[in-house]
Amino acid sequence: MPRLGSWIEPHPEGIYVRPADAWVDPSQPKAQALVTHGHADHARGGHGAVWATPETLAIMAVRYGEQNGVPVQYGESYRLGEVEVSFVPAGHVLGSAQIVLNYRGERVVVSGDYKRRPDPTCAPFVVVPCDIFITEATFGLPVFRHPDTGSEIDRLLHRLRAEPERCVLVGAYALGKAQRVIMELRGRGHDEPIYYHGAMERLCALYEELGVPLGDLRPATGAPKEELAGKIVICPPGALNDRWSRRLPDPVTAMASGWMRIRQRARQRNVELPLVISDHSDWDELTQTIRDVAPREVWITHGREDALMHWCMTHQIKARELDLVGYEDEDD
Repeated sequence: MPRLGSWIEPHPEGIYVRPADAWVDPSQPKAQALVTHGHADHARGGHGAVWATPETLAIMAVRYGEQNGVPVQYGESYRLGEVEVSFVPAGHVLGSAQIVLNYRGERVVVSGDYKRRPDPTCAPFVVVPCDIFITEATFGLPVFRHPDTGSEIDRLLHRLRAEPERCVLVGAYALGKAQRVIMELRGRGHDEPIYYHGAMERLCALYEELGVPLGDLRPATGAPKEELAGKIVICPPGALNDRWSRRLPDPVTAMASGWMRIRQRARQRNVELPLVISDHSDWDELTQTIRDVAPREVWITHGREDALMHWCMTHQIKARELDLVGYEDEDD
């Protein structure tokens, strides 16, 4: 009798689905690629054909140019070779999907990156019971327990009001995190203009085109220094302490990331206001998701594999670590 999931082959450059002759999130160009979402460690250019949600294809077009794309709506099923394939929401960023693969009575869910928290910029995670659940483990240690997002946004707004002569400069990943922080601020009643670094412009405009209303956004470059006092400015994490930021009015440096739970990381980046806001599941959410999905096996793709492997074993769930390359500890 063949081993469970013998038709799914993990390789260093990605997951090969043999009876579909297709790869999931390959790190090298392939003839057929199934892409979970638009972050650069999962979506690359150069593939022959790309199956992804319309939003992910739009993000890839902005980053890599137009793709030979096949848009797949959430919940839509199609056959690729001998495999029935569907995409369901992953809750990570706009357009992010779990890829559900059905073949000869077995169901495999490749979750990509995912979170369980509400996010006003994307569809929430959908639980899909399966035989094999392929999960990330970015924050797969018990120390990672993310606080309430609203409370972190309130901390940001409190600091802004406490020092109105300064601006608050928020480092946020350009795809997903920046737009989420903006929408969370709007949800807390912050209707003031929010200023952005030029690197944010194309993706923020794309989110607006795709139906995510971000409100009054303005470029920070060229704005008078006095205009930025008492305002929020969003930039890529790498711009927090570079020459660009020196023209801002005595900025309070903040960063929105799950890694801000680690004080040393905040100190290394000279972050004055660490905001623990993550687009990945924390430890409790990872383990609860495995309980919810109730798989026969868990395959762990990247992150803190050992702790999650141990948790699975202590809960009588067979688990294995996949040796994939190219997945980064992104700024989240």
